[in-house]
Amino acid sequence: MKIGIIGGTGDIGEGMALRLSPYHEVIVGSREESKAVASCEACAAILAERGVAECSLRGVSNQCAVDEADIVVLAIPFRHVAPTLRSLSGFEGKIVISPVNPIERSTFFYYAPPPEGSAALLIESLLPKSATVCAAFNNIAAAKWKRLDEALDESVAVCCDDADVKRQVMDLVNGISRLRAYDAGPLAAASMVESVTPLLLNIGRYSGMKDVGIRFV
Repeated sequence: MKIGIIGGTGDIGEGMALRLSPYHEVIVGSREESKAVASCEACAAILAERGVAECSLRGVSNQCAVDEADIVVLAIPFRHVAPTLRSLSGFEGKIVISPVNPIERSTFFYYAPPPEGSAALLIESLLPKSATVCAAFNNIAAAKWKRLDEALDESVAVCCDDADVKRQVMDLVNGISRLRAYDAGPLAAASMVESVTPLLLNIGRYSGMKDVGIRFV
């Protein structure tokens, strides 16, 4: 499976590349291709030090990552979603995963969705109708992705309107560390999933906890 990561040089993008590239062909995209190449080289070196002899990592432009991938992950902050998507093309027939959360901060973190109701629904409105958007990975702390000595053992809520695509994404989730995917309903329910993240940030801040996650039992 070819997985393209848009904005793949941030913590989430690099962490996903580290955890996925031993099992999938990972195409890391960036606005600056040279940054994507450097990120892939660094990730490959980290994996080699850990005894992972084979991984598939390639740094390219964001557009090339879209063009070549079967699944595209938008590992970008909410404020960059609209301008980034408007600068790219070729999403027809693609599966697009959104871990994006629209969050603002005053004296605490709070959910600040766009008029569409959620980041996922905004993304859907900006893409061709033949693209399928799936919300997933929204509630995993960015820093945890890169801590390879720690298992990712959170629950991952997945929202999507296409049952087959949802199953593919859930299978992808279940293949990463100890993550467990749960069907959270249609894409219209993504706002509930996204809004959990500011709650987790507030719990972490006010309770003196770090990288708080969720687990359904």
